[in-house]
Amino acid sequence: MQNFPGVGVSPGRVIGTVRQMPKPISEPPAGEQLAPGTTAEEATAALKAASQAVHDELKARAAHATGDGKAVLEATALMAKDTMLIKGAAKLVARGMSAERAIWESGSSVSEMLHNLGGYMAERATDVLDVRARIVAELRGVPAPGIPASSTPFVLVAEDLAPADTATLDPNKVLALVTAGGGPQSHTAIIARSLGLPAVVAAVGVDELPDGTEVYVDGAAGSITSEPDESLRAAAEAWAATASLLADFSGTGATADGHLVPLLANVGGGKDAEAAAKLGAQGVGLFRTEFCFLERDTEPSVEEQAAAYKSVFDAFPGKKVVLRTLDAGADKPLPFLTDSTEPNPALGVRGYRTDFTTPGVLDRQLEAIALAEKQSEADVWVMAPMISTAEEAARFASMCADAGIKTPGVMVEVPSAALTAEAILREVAFASLGTNDLTQYAMAADRQLGPLANLNTPWQPAVLRLVGLTVEGSRAEGNTKPVGVCGEAAADPALAVVLTGLGVSTLSMTARSLAAVAAVLKTVTLEEAQQLAKLALSAPSATEARAWVREKLPVLDELGL
Repeated sequence: MQNFPGVGVSPGRVIGTVRQMPKPISEPPAGEQLAPGTTAEEATAALKAASQAVHDELKARAAHATGDGKAVLEATALMAKDTMLIKGAAKLVARGMSAERAIWESGSSVSEMLHNLGGYMAERATDVLDVRARIVAELRGVPAPGIPASSTPFVLVAEDLAPADTATLDPNKVLALVTAGGGPQSHTAIIARSLGLPAVVAAVGVDELPDGTEVYVDGAAGSITSEPDESLRAAAEAWAATASLLADFSGTGATADGHLVPLLANVGGGKDAEAAAKLGAQGVGLFRTEFCFLERDTEPSVEEQAAAYKSVFDAFPGKKVVLRTLDAGADKPLPFLTDSTEPNPALGVRGYRTDFTTPGVLDRQLEAIALAEKQSEADVWVMAPMISTAEEAARFASMCADAGIKTPGVMVEVPSAALTAEAILREVAFASLGTNDLTQYAMAADRQLGPLANLNTPWQPAVLRLVGLTVEGSRAEGNTKPVGVCGEAAADPALAVVLTGLGVSTLSMTARSLAAVAAVLKTVTLEEAQQLAKLALSAPSATEARAWVREKLPVLDELGL
């Protein structure tokens, strides 16, 4: 047996065989010529054969896919045989260029042309770059990029996963996600929680495990073990038996003594909202509106936006839906709103700040939200991301009032907002803690970097103190304002207890985490949660804070959490 310690980001204990994510395809050298003895006709024939093979493989996968994944695969398959792409490459081959370099350059030209056309055609630009990489892989005889195809379930192992990698990820085939890089707030972690898959990140060395290696993955403990023994097999079997206990959520989040803690869902659009409602979410604590428009090169109209927002509102009639205005920038660029050349986008013009450089977009979004609210029965609350000062909060509240929005709020993800919460909450009706970014900024640790994973955890006592300060600020002068948590910290059942003890009023998370959080919350009283919060705050490190709290919550081990 060999053990690979990492950071557990989504609970579960499973055993499966490893399938490694293929390495990214490297660019063929500039100016690469045909190999000696290879004619242009032979190279062109090989190019067309590779194009056909990629087309056929993608079509076959599309036949077994559903929903968005099926649409992505079908569109990409068509692009693999695009006449302009193949003819452009053939012309370069005729001039003596290698087939690999020719398809690479032709792909760049076609992608740039589609991007310049804008609209739907611009959305296909990324498909071209995916296809060219697949054709180069076929010509080289190496695995194609993306989620590997498999007829049997497997444990997916990678350096890290990008959002685009997940279009064809089938949770019925992938047993667990394991990465050598990434952190607890990385895309991989968020994806795993949303799909309910056990996951471990920042496990150095796992990307060297050979395909077919049998491994035991413990997503709560954050460990991967090759060639598991009988005790680990028994642990996996026990998890499978108890997982059914977490299948249902009663629809009410509360502590053992009846203190209500509404459990809400984080969603990115109408389909997410419908799924969250079916899983018992008591409302929406974070509607990430930018997810509706990430592939847009141009600003959507007020009517288009209103339709997208209404699809979420309609899933929760009579219930609270907290909408975050466009959080564009950093890892979520929007061409019509953000500057891709910023040297440090995480600290740049993102979120609310985009109104400084591109005025009007936020006003039109607020207009669309108000329009959608009039057409629905949801209780709509609206908050701005990246608020740093009380002055910004007051201006945002004024913009909401002008648009006819009654409940304005702010995201607390910049440390200055936590430190001045009392002043900020005089200006707005509520606050929601975005623990992903709050942790990143408080610890000066990029949340995507595996080597900084131990810093980038909301269990850091410094981050918990900022949460506590925000709650204290919300209660100043007896004018209590609700403070929720919508970052991924809320999905950790042990940390959810601590947050409740710190005075957080609502918890919002990926809908698949609702049942687990509810199951653990109902085993403690509010007073016990407060004591656990004090315990975590007194810890000298994040590791000890987590360990000390978990030791007091035996139900976590009983449920495999």
